[in-house]
Amino acid sequence: MKLATLKDGSRDGQLAVVSRDLKQAHFATGIATRLQQVLDDWNFVSPQLEDLYTALNHGKARHAFAFDTRQCMAPLPRACHWVQVGAYPDAAERVLRSLGVEPPATLREAPPVLAAAGDGLLGAHDEVEFAAASTRRDFGPQLAVVTGDVTAGTPADRALDGVRLVLLANAWRGDDGDAAPPAAFAPVAVTPEELGEAWRGGKLALTVETRLDGRRFARLDAAAGMRWHFGRLIARVAATRGLGAGAIVGSGTIGAKDIADGAGCLAERRAAEAAAGTEPTTTWLATGSTLRVEAFAADGSSPFGAIEQRVSEIGE
Repeated sequence: MKLATLKDGSRDGQLAVVSRDLKQAHFATGIATRLQQVLDDWNFVSPQLEDLYTALNHGKARHAFAFDTRQCMAPLPRACHWVQVGAYPDAAERVLRSLGVEPPATLREAPPVLAAAGDGLLGAHDEVEFAAASTRRDFGPQLAVVTGDVTAGTPADRALDGVRLVLLANAWRGDDGDAAPPAAFAPVAVTPEELGEAWRGGKLALTVETRLDGRRFARLDAAAGMRWHFGRLIARVAATRGLGAGAIVGSGTIGAKDIADGAGCLAERRAAEAAAGTEPTTTWLATGSTLRVEAFAADGSSPFGAIEQRVSEIGE
């Protein structure tokens, strides 16, 4: 099943079911108006949405309309919890060493956790606004899951049962100490079952491509460099407190085991240049730049749709 939230002038938007090929959509009116309602009562509401999804894919949904990704908000515009858990320690170590910091042993023992504000999450085509004084602007493409209720202390193997939906995200980064712009999300949220063989043991066998100003920046295997699966990431966050339905747990910036396979972000590419003994030539994001992030399955399909945003400045 694929779900999206369309702009209607409200803070939470209007829930819609989206066809498998991302060409058609149908409002979920009469079942649920917002995605949070579905997450709060998943076992009762989701089967009804599945029925509508089946009808839509078979061309039998009476009020279907053309799906326009530019009308999408983040699938869950206001999350009760948005946290990134670093599942790619090899890439993180490279960045830290480029800064002259020896990576702590804990980086490989337990995934680090970075919590961020979950309100005002950006849609796939919303402009991203940085402070004018911000100079080290960067991006962080990642995969994420939306959970149901997860009890504190839930072990990793059982935590996977709490996954309701999978998302493609990009976490923006500003200067150290500065608040970064809100994260952005691809148009469509997808159930794990819909991903088929791409969802394996809590990891996603997808290729995530990043393009900067139309040129390919990286094309990375999301599963290859991931040290901990999503069950482990959820369990890490729920170690001391429960998670409410609608919590978003991100993987942290996707990275490769070997830098030769590509960099996940500008900071990592600059780290590789510094490690080679040269002054970094990769520049930080400039105002007016456009970033596109998209995940591809083995058959070449794009299950979530793409994030494509222009970088601007506050008050521009």
